[in-house]
Amino acid sequence: MTLIALLYYQNEKKLYFDLTKTKMQNVLSNISSQIIFSHMSNKKLDLQQFLNTNIYKISFYDEKKKKIIGNLNEQIDFSKKVIEQKENFILIDDSTYGHLSIYYMAIEENLYFKTIKNLQNNIIILFLLIYSVIAVIGFYLARLFLKPIKDEREKLNNFIKDTTHELNTPISAILMSSENEELSKKQVTRIILAAKKVSEIYKDLTYVFLEEREKRVDLKELSLKKLIYEQLRYFEALAEKKKIIITTDLEDFKYAIDENDFTRLFNNIVSNAIKYNKKSGEITITLKDKTLIIKDTGIGIEDKKIKDIFNRYYRATKEQGGFGIGLNIVQNICLEYDIKFDVKSKLKEGTTFSFGF
Repeated sequence: MTLIALLYYQNEKKLYFDLTKTKMQNVLSNISSQIIFSHMSNKKLDLQQFLNTNIYKISFYDEKKKKIIGNLNEQIDFSKKVIEQKENFILIDDSTYGHLSIYYMAIEENLYFKTIKNLQNNIIILFLLIYSVIAVIGFYLARLFLKPIKDEREKLNNFIKDTTHELNTPISAILMSSENEELSKKQVTRIILAAKKVSEIYKDLTYVFLEEREKRVDLKELSLKKLIYEQLRYFEALAEKKKIIITTDLEDFKYAIDENDFTRLFNNIVSNAIKYNKKSGEITITLKDKTLIIKDTGIGIEDKKIKDIFNRYYRATKEQGGFGIGLNIVQNICLEYDIKFDVKSKLKEGTTFSFGF
């Protein structure tokens, strides 16, 4: 940028110098013509008239290079055609050829260096403006490019905090319930629930971060009805704690899927249906016509948030614990097994997940 500004300045300076020099030569040529014409026509010529200008200073010299008349006070080197000085330059002309005893004319331009100084200032101002605009654009683009990294870092920080909190709750429950040597039935139930919660968290985390997800081959067809009933036994205590009623309407249906993958899919949806349900709420699970539907009477999801709920680390609400990977796992499993999934929700009324096998 600095080099461009310098080249531009040098180019403009040369152009203006040539233009100014041409104007001065035209002025001297015009004066020279009047001097020659006046001498040849034997007419008087008032040289003083050429001095009445603020743009130039002009002096006339005889054969011995002595000043006849003029307002130039500098010592003139007549061996040069152009004399450059600190704040102006002088042009020497000898085209009068001794008419009216004038052999030399010298003209000094007084605006050239002022114009060049203004040009310098304008270029500096322009350079600073361009630099400022580029700096602002660069800053904006830097923020724009760094925003995804910043967002991901923030999501990761929140995930670590949420994971710590999620693990701390069941672990604290286990420690508190096992303080006494003789445990009550209520304490045993609490320990079992907490242990299962830790197990679920562990399975989710290993699924997302540790398992090698390779294309599965030679999958056996599993009875989804049987798997659902097996998993619902795990959720009995959790549902009972919130007095949630789970009703099922399942028909026999087999599908080629890894058992752990279907368990992850089913457990994440049912776990959320319990977690975000109201007290004494309901969960309805149906399996008909190759479609699994899980409907709850929970808090629901805002329409504008539904499109984001399958994004990793995203949480549509802060009402309950969680760290935003459950539905991302569900989506990944559905994509892997070509399961069509859909979600419909109404705020404060409930949510329905459907899976077409």
